[in-house]
Amino acid sequence: MKLMLFSIFSAVYLIPYFVGAQQKNNSVLAKEILSNIRLDSVQANALKLLNEFSAGTSYAEVWIRDFNTFIKGSLEVHPKEKVRNMLLMFFKIQGNDGNIVDGVVERAKAKGGYQYRYSDLLPGWAAHKNTVETDQESSLVQAVKKYIDITNDKSILTVDVGGKTVLQRIEDAFNYIRKERWSQKYGLVTGATTIDWGDVQPETGWGVAINDKTKMAIDIYDNAMYVMAIHDFLAMKPKEYHAGENWQKIADAIKKNVRRYLWMQEAQKYKPHIYLNGSPFLKMLDEDNMLYTGGSICALLAGFNTALEVKEINRQMVAAASMEKYATIGITVYPPYPTEEFPNMHAYVYQNAGDWTWFGGRMVGALLNFNMPNEAYVELMPMIDRSIANNGFYEWYDVQTGIPKGSGNFRGEAGVLYDSIKLLKQWAAKEEALSLNKK
Repeated sequence: MKLMLFSIFSAVYLIPYFVGAQQKNNSVLAKEILSNIRLDSVQANALKLLNEFSAGTSYAEVWIRDFNTFIKGSLEVHPKEKVRNMLLMFFKIQGNDGNIVDGVVERAKAKGGYQYRYSDLLPGWAAHKNTVETDQESSLVQAVKKYIDITNDKSILTVDVGGKTVLQRIEDAFNYIRKERWSQKYGLVTGATTIDWGDVQPETGWGVAINDKTKMAIDIYDNAMYVMAIHDFLAMKPKEYHAGENWQKIADAIKKNVRRYLWMQEAQKYKPHIYLNGSPFLKMLDEDNMLYTGGSICALLAGFNTALEVKEINRQMVAAASMEKYATIGITVYPPYPTEEFPNMHAYVYQNAGDWTWFGGRMVGALLNFNMPNEAYVELMPMIDRSIANNGFYEWYDVQTGIPKGSGNFRGEAGVLYDSIKLLKQWAAKEEALSLNKK
């Protein structure tokens, strides 16, 4: 019922920003962005936090899905060699089948409940893989592309790791997904059932590992991440390198199949799941009535949608945020899964309608790509204000109380905010230069 009311309400966080933003032309908006010291403050604090590579105070690991989102900031505070070596660690402990681990951790700190792996190429370190996810391979490739974009150090691609170059190992990672996480019927990437981009399955027990209860599915997040990684690979590989597959053709086919099977034209949003061996939820649960924000943002970044669709997706995300007092567009899913349907994660907890700047902040880049700077600025500011009010960066926020939750000093949030602010400032500087030229 709440979803039907989306267009009526305005988010508590967003009201003051939308009223002003609608009245600003690009020139005025650019000046406001460049003079906003709150943006400067958050960006400076983010760089202070990115002095290490672990995900945050609750984690000893360096997670590739996190590192991918703060590597740009890391390169501002670390020598490029140190960042490069961190990336190479994930290739040094790559599986024989091409799979990429979630996290690497110093061997002495490998005390979690994971099944650890070790490699002679990476002495002193351990690693583990969350098997319900299908984003580790894509995240690593995206991170390498960001590293090259900033450093122009393309030599990382030809580094020999255990008899294979990084380029070859990237293709091994792609092929792992095509072999082990692929639906021939749909021509799309698969993974275990999780909430949106989440890494926990609904069944009780160890929620991060596939087991005999796991229901395999197709979702928009995994497919968008894979296509973005393919695009990055094609953009950074040397012209003389002959890839083993026609990756552009594969990416194009995924986009076509996403539009065919996951995009709900009438509802103008993405279907949460296509189930391959049954659903873990009761039939009375209408998943198609739920909005997945993170996967939708990644779909926009992957280029799956038209400008008109982007505007409608954004409207739905703002409307979803308006339903809870302290929500931003980072709210993971709305409405949340009932607790009885997702026993591993109660409603409004963590990825089950918790609010994550780590993903919501990425919408800035998507909106700027579609010439929506007012919306980008307006929708980011509640996240900026929240970071300042809480004097830090937190893993997620309770949308009912506004209280920060999870890991403190969460580098994923810091990295995304740093990147988003930088994108806004770049847009503003360009707009201001255009205005001066016109005079």
